[in-house]
Amino acid sequence: MDHIDKAILRVLQNDSSLSQRDLAERVGLSQNACWRRLHALKTQGVILGETIRLDPEAIGLGLTVFVMVRTRHHSREWLAHFREVVLSMPNIVDFHRLAGDYDYMLKIVARDMNAFDAIYQSLIGRVELDTVTSCLSMEAIADKRDLPL
Repeated sequence: MDHIDKAILRVLQNDSSLSQRDLAERVGLSQNACWRRLHALKTQGVILGETIRLDPEAIGLGLTVFVMVRTRHHSREWLAHFREVVLSMPNIVDFHRLAGDYDYMLKIVARDMNAFDAIYQSLIGRVELDTVTSCLSMEAIADKRDLPL
């Protein structure tokens, strides 16, 4: 990946709705050259897809909760079940396996505390967990920032 590929990615992270013509113009390439590079970045798996960002509050999901999970189970079977459960719950928007004091971190968005509690009750009812700690987000200061290139 060279400086032109990185320029393409920087521009697209900021606005993926640009036409190919506008993208080519912004990075100083012809449309054909830009298309070839863009196609290569997609084929190589560097570009995983194109999405839009939504304002959670505007769509009724004003509560964000980070849930830290500790478990006594570390078998492949348990993890496969845990993944299946978590990935089946659309309000869990981020899911990370961690090193350190906790084993997993979930980012959950919900309408309000009652909705979060229903999600939480569903989660703990479907998977055996040892310790669960929830942290309510007061404000998203920097959320979904572009990756540094």
